[in-house]
Amino acid sequence: MARITESIDVDVDVTTAYDQWTQFETFPQFLSFVESIRQIDDETTAWKVNIGGVAREFTAKITEQHPDERVAWNSISGDADHAGVVTFHRLSDTSCRVTVQLDWEPTSLTENVGAALGFDDRAVKKDLAHFKEFIESRGAETGAWRGDIS
Repeated sequence: MARITESIDVDVDVTTAYDQWTQFETFPQFLSFVESIRQIDDETTAWKVNIGGVAREFTAKITEQHPDERVAWNSISGDADHAGVVTFHRLSDTSCRVTVQLDWEPTSLTENVGAALGFDDRAVKKDLAHFKEFIESRGAETGAWRGDIS
């Protein structure tokens, strides 16, 4: 299993960053591998992604969600076996740190080589930079879901 952990400091308050992260349908605007996400219910999302030219679809279940702290998920069906968590850490009244941890199972030779060479780490780091640019340029979230899932 491959593991990725990346963080970025964002110049918006923790609530703004967290609230934006709960707007899954906007992910294609800053995550390069995401083609679309459809929210099925409060805990379930359907993803279409393209990673290294390989199209995949899967359903993920949110396993834990606490406002301004974390969102964790696990794939439950489809072409990808992975789990992850995004945590939000207050640095000041106007800044926070966003940390992404992903665990995933590479299945093809290309995915295994990419994971071994750190291509996936660099892709996540780049996409976190896109998230930073997206939220800082807006200065406000596009929406919010403040529910708690334990």
